[in-house]
Amino acid sequence: MQSRKICRTMALAVAAAGPAPAAVKTEVVEYKDGEQLCEGFLAWDDAASGKRPGVVVVHEWMGLGDYAKERAKQLAGLGYVAFAADIYGKGIRAKDAKEAGALAGKYKGDLPLLRSRARAAFDTLAKNPKVDASRVFAIGYCFGGTTALELARSGAPLAGVVSFHGGLSTKDPADAKNVKGRVLVLHGAADPYVPAAEVAAFQKEMDDAKVDWQMVLYAGAVHSFTNPGAGSDPSKGAAYDARADRRSWEAMKAFFVEGAK
Repeated sequence: MQSRKICRTMALAVAAAGPAPAAVKTEVVEYKDGEQLCEGFLAWDDAASGKRPGVVVVHEWMGLGDYAKERAKQLAGLGYVAFAADIYGKGIRAKDAKEAGALAGKYKGDLPLLRSRARAAFDTLAKNPKVDASRVFAIGYCFGGTTALELARSGAPLAGVVSFHGGLSTKDPADAKNVKGRVLVLHGAADPYVPAAEVAAFQKEMDDAKVDWQMVLYAGAVHSFTNPGAGSDPSKGAAYDARADRRSWEAMKAFFVEGAK
């Protein structure tokens, strides 16, 4: 019963940022990274015509689930073709926080693998006939924010990247020289999992590479501030913050409009 309540709360909060119109269509898409079969989720506005910008959406540490799919549908309602990536692989989902930590740790500890898995999702979306491949963005939440940034550091031809409460550190900051597009980081000012030193190191990394970057900090917000499933107790280090959720979504929309011109 508790899990159902969380799912209902999450759906209501995501819908509050802008319900998708009836023309939004979705499709499960299988694709491969090497020998690994992945299962992503595509969303688009079927009433629109012509090529349009695309957005890769990268899930949190539990794996691809309803939250990332709902965000993809929201983006489709805004006129983008959105593809919720599957970093872990088809059928591989964490059952609990311990398993999620192990899965996320595996990929964060192996950047070539993480970047390759993210690039496979990017390539799948960019090849879609509805998508303008010159205007593809990537966004991600928590682990997904880290992944989106690593995709940019890998040199993928992204128009822009948005990290929502993602980890900012990387094994080789010099790779920032490979970033092609603009970068937007939306960060909880009170996030205990991404301390001030990590934020400062990221800013230096971006500056040293002369990346066009922005960072917005939300007062009082902690980790996972966009996800109602994180609960409402900031003292636990991760909690939903409706105001930061709403403001960060609007910041992303403005960032996309500028980059999609």
